[in-house]
Amino acid sequence: MKRLVLLLFLLTVVATLAACGGNEDNDNTNAQNNEDQDDEVTEQNDDSDDSQEVQVDLQNGDKESVGTATLEEESDGVEVTIEGKNLPKGTHAFHVHEKGVCEAPDFKSAGGHFNPEDTDHGFDTSNGPHVGDMPNIAVGEDGTVEQSFLLKNATLNKNDDHSLMGKNGTSLVIHEGADDGESQPSGDAGSRLACGSISK
Repeated sequence: MKRLVLLLFLLTVVATLAACGGNEDNDNTNAQNNEDQDDEVTEQNDDSDDSQEVQVDLQNGDKESVGTATLEEESDGVEVTIEGKNLPKGTHAFHVHEKGVCEAPDFKSAGGHFNPEDTDHGFDTSNGPHVGDMPNIAVGEDGTVEQSFLLKNATLNKNDDHSLMGKNGTSLVIHEGADDGESQPSGDAGSRLACGSISK
């Protein structure tokens, strides 16, 4: 009888230890899975962070730097902040063009305005503006300018049709004249004064 009781006791202890070991394995597995998920989220966030801010060097037809532009992803578009220097005093059109190629001196390689929605140009037209349209910039007596604009419906997400960093890229272009807000296809803004390719 004592042997039977002892045998039952030993079987109970073994079963308990086996159950604890199984739970420990499950805990270890769950911990590993959670760690893997955390790593995956971190990697995704890193990828996302890569596209949150882009710096663009603006150069004139002589390939001299005339400033920089910073592009930042916002909830409702992309904020563009231009810090220009050595520019002609006055009012100048400032647009996003459809190709990320800036070949001096005329920068025609940048193509037309960035217009993924196939709308008309200008804030003063009923079927406008282009996604790449921005208000004019005002350059001071000292040749500098610092202004910010929001490109609504634009994004830096490369997988989006409205991305400024898609397959062909895009570019920022400063024109010699002001944009009148309605003339097609580009606001009668004159020649292209400076250009900067938007790329990572």
